[in-house]
Amino acid sequence: MRKRYLMTPGPTPVPPEVLLAQARPMIHHRTPEFSDILVGAVEDLKSLFQTKNDMLIYSASGTGVMESAVVNLFSAGDKVVVCSNGKFGDRFVQLADAFGLEAVKLTYEWDEVVNPIDIERALAADAGIKGVFVVQSETSTGVLNDVKAIGDIVRGHQAVLVVDSITGIGAVDIKTDEWGLDIVMTGSQKGLMLPPGLACVSVSEKAWRAAETATLPKYYFSWEKARKAMAKSTTAFTPPVSLIIGLGEALKMMREEGLENGIKRHESLAAAARAAVEALGLTLFAPPEGRGNAVTPVRVPEGIDGKALVKKMKTEYGITIAGGQDHLVGKIFRIGHLGYFDRFDIITTIAGLEMTLQELGFSFTPGSGVNAAEQVFMKEVTGN
Repeated sequence: MRKRYLMTPGPTPVPPEVLLAQARPMIHHRTPEFSDILVGAVEDLKSLFQTKNDMLIYSASGTGVMESAVVNLFSAGDKVVVCSNGKFGDRFVQLADAFGLEAVKLTYEWDEVVNPIDIERALAADAGIKGVFVVQSETSTGVLNDVKAIGDIVRGHQAVLVVDSITGIGAVDIKTDEWGLDIVMTGSQKGLMLPPGLACVSVSEKAWRAAETATLPKYYFSWEKARKAMAKSTTAFTPPVSLIIGLGEALKMMREEGLENGIKRHESLAAAARAAVEALGLTLFAPPEGRGNAVTPVRVPEGIDGKALVKKMKTEYGITIAGGQDHLVGKIFRIGHLGYFDRFDIITTIAGLEMTLQELGFSFTPGSGVNAAEQVFMKEVTGN
């Protein structure tokens, strides 16, 4: 028997309280009982997103609400700015291409942050640009883009700002209304601490005005259908009832912890993970000016098989971490700490990483990573 540890940036571990809530007997979705749960969850989501905007919930992965932003806001041929410094920025590019948008592509290396000045220049060069797409927290690289600065730039233009915060919400600060973010989205299997299957998106008044003239086809992902149903405290289509019940429980837990406390917890976990891998002589992938709290990506040291490292962590020690994606396969590994994680999850993972690295022949001082992580946590306890 081996205890398993899920240390990926999605899916993330699900708290027992949420699992038990989802195990309740099924209820019908067209009942006052379900409506009360749905409305409560929506209000808690608004608090989490720090918004008064409409909040829509879909039975989909995060990619579903990414697509919903494209089809509800634009028409074929519309010009948009798409920022890409990772796999999910690339996904926005692919969605724009798939639906016939004219994309001004701002492409960066995957270990770079998006430069807000590039967006400012693009908008100044063409007043006809109708949208800007950016990922706040790149799951593939751990890079955190400055959506506050981008919001300050975009708010003075007709363009609608679309922000993928799928691995940001709950882990990093995002003030949707204050920062002028028109569309913000997340998925259930990330900071919301649920199984995959739900996606949430907030929609500003500016975005609703843009949607009025959008002609791309949509049916299931129609925001208007979802908004009309939500006005009646229900959903447009059959929802995943158990997931939404679980969402209510997860949001209750997050509310009890407090938004600021939750972000501080994630900051601490990220700081400990980063300190630990650097103490082992490894190199962090994300740049110092753009490191988020959701995932710590690490460059695989020379002479070590990155795929074997990830596989051995799982098969030998029961610790599932994530490898690199696309051209970074085998070149980085990623330690997730988004959602239902605490200090000893990090310490256990670093211990398993140390044992794996020793098996693979990497030279370092055993225990140095674990000690570095402990020191980060002990500073919080002692204040020294």
